[in-house]
Amino acid sequence: MAVLNFTFCCSKLHCLPPSKPSSPILQIPSSPQVRTQYKITDDSPISFSESMSKVCITALVSASLFFAADPALAFKGGGPYGSEVTRGQDLTGKDFSGRTLIKQDFKTSILRQANFKGAKLLGASFFDSDLTGADLSDADLRGADFSLANVAKANLTNANLEGALVTGNTSFKGSIITGADFTDVPLREDQKEYLCKIADGVNSVTGNETRETLFCK
Repeated sequence: MAVLNFTFCCSKLHCLPPSKPSSPILQIPSSPQVRTQYKITDDSPISFSESMSKVCITALVSASLFFAADPALAFKGGGPYGSEVTRGQDLTGKDFSGRTLIKQDFKTSILRQANFKGAKLLGASFFDSDLTGADLSDADLRGADFSLANVAKANLTNANLEGALVTGNTSFKGSIITGADFTDVPLREDQKEYLCKIADGVNSVTGNETRETLFCK
């Protein structure tokens, strides 16, 4: 959309009807049937080319603001800009404890033994990431995406995973889930069966029993 607006802006500059027969007219055909006329006068404060440059620069600024506000680019840390790139990185053992990392992008990153204890990770993406042995205890993981992630041997003690996504082959094998809240987490039957075998405790924040949030029998 931004590119189309840019092209339109640069092609429709100061369209004026001819006022004097003696004034030079630049005619640029926009279609076989329509001819667009641009008037260039000797007393113009700026030249036609300068006018084009200024308007085109304005269009570029508008385009950059459009992309910055695009909801599809809402994740943080997913590109070459920003304070910290966390997508597709080797972050083994890195300390994120207690940090506010709302909607942070950890897609495909290696996060083995990383420390997320007490971190605010609402809506964060761990899609296809390796969280083997990571400490996610007391973390706020509501709405986080664990699709295809390896969460084996992780510490999820007292973590709040309400509404988190775990589609695909997400693995919790060997993880500690004492007091973890799995409310509204769409688990496969085999995942649910495994977690119910090791589930116990009550989440200190939500007051929900882990087994109840998993609908264990």
